[in-house]
Amino acid sequence: MRSTKYIMPLTLSLVIFACTKRDRVDAPDFDVHLASTTFKVGDTIVFEFTGNPQNIVFWPGTPGRQYEYKDRLFTVGNKLLMKFNTYQQFGIRNNLTVLVSNDFNGIYDTTNVKQASWTDITSRAVLSSGADQTQSGTLDMSEFTAGNKAVTLAFRYVTTSIMSQNRWVVRTFNADNQAEDGSITSMATMATAGWKAVDFKNPAAVWSITSAQLLMQGSNNALDDDWILTKSFNPTAVTPDRGIAIKNITVNLDKYAATGVYTKPGTYKAVFEATNASYENVERVVKEITLTIVP
Repeated sequence: MRSTKYIMPLTLSLVIFACTKRDRVDAPDFDVHLASTTFKVGDTIVFEFTGNPQNIVFWPGTPGRQYEYKDRLFTVGNKLLMKFNTYQQFGIRNNLTVLVSNDFNGIYDTTNVKQASWTDITSRAVLSSGADQTQSGTLDMSEFTAGNKAVTLAFRYVTTSIMSQNRWVVRTFNADNQAEDGSITSMATMATAGWKAVDFKNPAAVWSITSAQLLMQGSNNALDDDWILTKSFNPTAVTPDRGIAIKNITVNLDKYAATGVYTKPGTYKAVFEATNASYENVERVVKEITLTIVP
């Protein structure tokens, strides 16, 4: 019986040692070689490898595939630009306001719209005084998106007296992302802005939403307070860059031909990340090569 007390701890120690040894991995034996580091646009570049790691991921250094941005969730220097065209009909009441919030929680009901902080930016836009397709001008939302914040835009239609009511039509809408280099990409149009109407007064008159326009006309026998809101926009949010998986544990690879990867002249940092992995551990080796691509 006395020997049993010592057998069990010894057995447990052997199991722990076996598991630790099984999960341990060695750093990959891996290197990359090139005949030259200068190539022409469109050249096929053949990278030769030594060693045999379990996995290899290639980061060519082109936009969207840069190793240094693999964990990046937001960037700096981007601007959110908004613009729209309006039309005011059946009486000039000037009862449309333009509002922006960077703390609206995305729940489109009266309670949550009220709880958000809204800044009136109507004075920054040109609104229709009876002319159709009145251009607002470009509204720069930078002050509201600073610090990686999202922005929600709202139009609010309010009447203060019982009378024949006017109509507002938002003809066009564009939200654009301007990068630090000045390039612009679309974030939303009228059809994709995610409009949601929130009615505060008189449910008989509400915003009409189509992919082509927004329309609101109040009732002649009741007061109206009607909002219509976009989805949120964050021009600084980005998707982390992704590499190209070129090898896994099931294959051997002694070279990789990068064809059609470099389409513009410039200097690129090509990165190869080699890994060996077990259930609990990963060991990696990273190799960088600076490439010069000429016309």
